Amino acid sequence: MDGSGSLTRSGLRGREAEIEKLQALIDSVARTGSGALALIRGEPGIGKTTLLAEAVTRARAAGFSAGLGKADELHHIVPLSSLATCILQGDQPLVPGEALVDLARHHDQRIWLVERLAEAIEARAADAPVLIALDDVQWADPLSRFALKQLPALLRTSPVLWMLTGRPEPAEPASEVVAAATGNLPTVDVPLGPLSSEAIGQLADDEMGAAVDGQVRDLLDGAGGNPFLAVEMLAGLRTAEASGELVPPGLVVGVRGRLKSLQPGTLRFLQMGAVLGRRFGFHDAAGLHGRPSDTLIAALEEAVRAGLLDDDGDHLVFRHDLLRQAVYVDIPPSARRALHRDAAHRLVSGGHQLLDAVPHILKGALPGDEEAVALLRRAADDVLPVTPGLAADLMTRALELLPSARPLRFAVGEKAIICLTRAGRNREALAIGDRLLADRPPLEEFSRLQAALGGALWNMDLAEELRRRAETALAIGGATPEIEAKLAALRALALSRDRDLVVAREAGETALRAATAIGDREAHILALSALGEIAQNAGENALALERFTALSAVDSAFLPEEIVAHVHVDDFGSGERLLLRAADNAGVTRQAMLLWAQGQYDLGLGRLDDAEADFLTMERLEDDVRVPVQQVNARVIRSRIALLRGDREAARQHLAAARERLAVKPNPGNTAAVRFLEAVHAEADGDVHLAVDKIRQVQQQGAFTRWRLLRDWIDSAIRMALRGADHELAEDLAAQAKAHGERNPAVPTATGIAAQALGLLKNDPAMLERSVALLRASPRPLVRAAAYADLGQALLGAGRKAQAVAALTHAGSTFAESGADAAAARVQRDLERAGAGGHRAAATRLPVQGWEALTASEKRVARLVAEGHTNRSAADLLVVSPHTVNTHLTSVFRKLSVNSRVQLANLVRTLPQG
Repeated sequence: MDGSGSLTRSGLRGREAEIEKLQALIDSVARTGSGALALIRGEPGIGKTTLLAEAVTRARAAGFSAGLGKADELHHIVPLSSLATCILQGDQPLVPGEALVDLARHHDQRIWLVERLAEAIEARAADAPVLIALDDVQWADPLSRFALKQLPALLRTSPVLWMLTGRPEPAEPASEVVAAATGNLPTVDVPLGPLSSEAIGQLADDEMGAAVDGQVRDLLDGAGGNPFLAVEMLAGLRTAEASGELVPPGLVVGVRGRLKSLQPGTLRFLQMGAVLGRRFGFHDAAGLHGRPSDTLIAALEEAVRAGLLDDDGDHLVFRHDLLRQAVYVDIPPSARRALHRDAAHRLVSGGHQLLDAVPHILKGALPGDEEAVALLRRAADDVLPVTPGLAADLMTRALELLPSARPLRFAVGEKAIICLTRAGRNREALAIGDRLLADRPPLEEFSRLQAALGGALWNMDLAEELRRRAETALAIGGATPEIEAKLAALRALALSRDRDLVVAREAGETALRAATAIGDREAHILALSALGEIAQNAGENALALERFTALSAVDSAFLPEEIVAHVHVDDFGSGERLLLRAADNAGVTRQAMLLWAQGQYDLGLGRLDDAEADFLTMERLEDDVRVPVQQVNARVIRSRIALLRGDREAARQHLAAARERLAVKPNPGNTAAVRFLEAVHAEADGDVHLAVDKIRQVQQQGAFTRWRLLRDWIDSAIRMALRGADHELAEDLAAQAKAHGERNPAVPTATGIAAQALGLLKNDPAMLERSVALLRASPRPLVRAAAYADLGQALLGAGRKAQAVAALTHAGSTFAESGADAAAARVQRDLERAGAGGHRAAATRLPVQGWEALTASEKRVARLVAEGHTNRSAADLLVVSPHTVNTHLTSVFRKLSVNSRVQLANLVRTLPQG
């Protein structure tokens, strides 16, 4: 049948409304050129698979490139295996197999991998709309689930239609994917309920002819409107009638009645297959049966004739999950467990991937089974880089299998702690570690466990506890040189949060020497990281850059820290070069932190709309990988950006979000950042005394916040102190700026702000002129604009109107160029008070809709995409992340009321160039 024909397939009886809904979605994606997602949900046997197959047929008839795949309950461990069934199948796979193999080499970078998959699918969608259909999404492997939560939103501006089927239980995978898509692209829910009696009757006519009598129709009521069960009951009826047996009611007619008619050897063969999964190998089932393959050919033939199995040439497949379950549940539980243990052993010894055996290990292992523990440890090593959550689950299960008396328990526990920490499950890691430590392990294991807990303690901001534990383990002794070096580096890292940074630096240097001497990479990385943190907290930016450069040379995952360190010394050229290198470097695993670095780079250059998009995208990625690191600081910066633009409502929303995130991660740095933001808001609300009180709290938070937080914003704090008549606080802040300038004499921003702070404190136009002169070498336009504004006000006070107007005009135009409309408006008011209202520096507020509603960055992205650029190529030209381009492009589509790249290109062609 074609896409417009009548429904002739019996499995589609009674589904006319659902087909119409899916057809409308297919037509919409083809017409608009933008993405959409549909979830077909219902109980097993209700017709999801048949409906999905029909939708794929109709999409192909409409010109779609379509991929149809199916997730499997017992094969959901292998990373990306579920999604691969969609994009690799058929004569023209959506992603060529060799391309996926190349991507798989880098599968330890989840976000990088998803970006590249998006690029490949986007390229295919440029030629024809694409449908990606996945059946039984509830069984999708963790990496496929992660990708499915990312890809629809990433591809929302391309004609890519996603269709998924899912069961009510477990519902979480499907609901997670839909929740991630909702609000980003159209989502359609297609619930499948029981078929009507009329539809069931039509189905019976299809199966048995028009002579179905009333007794049979009454019997079919037992199917409860489930089409699969109805068909199975009808098949059971035929089998029973052929054998002359009585026909009992219910499902037993459809499935168990048919199984009863099989030869005992065939039923046993099916049971072996049911243990292996819905899809299994003939030889694997024969091996589990303990029979030579050639003796089971007759059993296979009978199972296929009975409609229980399909043979696709490579594997045998139960025709439906319910058939497999009906066979599986009749195996006694104790026998099932033994068969799963045997299946795991045979799959591993037979050359299958270890991950194929893991589901059987999880179902069949008994307490004390050290062979199962060893296999789970190997499997955890395989999946840790790409799906640390799964690795953590495997290791916690391995730990459960070991009684407390087993010495192996400590080594397994150490690995479990590492996996849990990588997965962001720090509290769980700490709880397991403390339980193991309570069992009084030998000294070496005690030290190893404390070292393994270091990452979780650091992530939880328990620096003092980390220091105490590291020092205790070092004092007790018994550690290997590698563990001792790691503990020393962890102690230095903890001391980086202390007030005495001289002691911290000595500890870091000692740890680095020890790590270098023994050649331990992990200890080396920890020591360099500690020394970089210490240098940053001491305000020694050049030394921090040296440490982080050395660190990223050892491990490219720390490239974001090196980029930010370059930005702190005003070396934006090197920052740009490293960002470009990172764009194509699969070794950069911390994509969210890379976006943080990109945001710092864009913010420093006054690209407020790019910075806002960077930090927004970074937050989303941190949420996706469930490892929040910079959530508080990102919201603080976004709130300040909103205030600079004049969007007070957005600024308040970001402040509220920062407070919420602070409650989750209340370390001194985050606390100081939120207090400073509260001061900025209090000043904006006219409550100067509250603003001064908040700044005073910031100064009392801790020594390191004095250098990290107010590095570029200290002028704002001094202005608040002066307006609140707290000259002592203003002097303290100015002295801090002076010390920072002295520690960074080669950084124009640092020396210029030091002069600006002193000029503000003394209301000294000459010092402010010196500040402006120094800051001409700074690449930071917003910092320069603020200094010019301060100079203009001081010159007005000194009666030097002409020079004041020139300085204020320069400040206003610089603010406006960066999109800091509120700051530009304040300068404009100063100009008007000076009688120079004709010097219009402030930009008018952007409209909400239309081309002029777009920010400068959005216009650049729109023009590049209209010229045919992909997100990746546009990102490369603009030196931003493809995620950031996608964020801009989504905003462009909304503001221009377009749904596709074609519509965008048509609109842009009507605009004047320039």
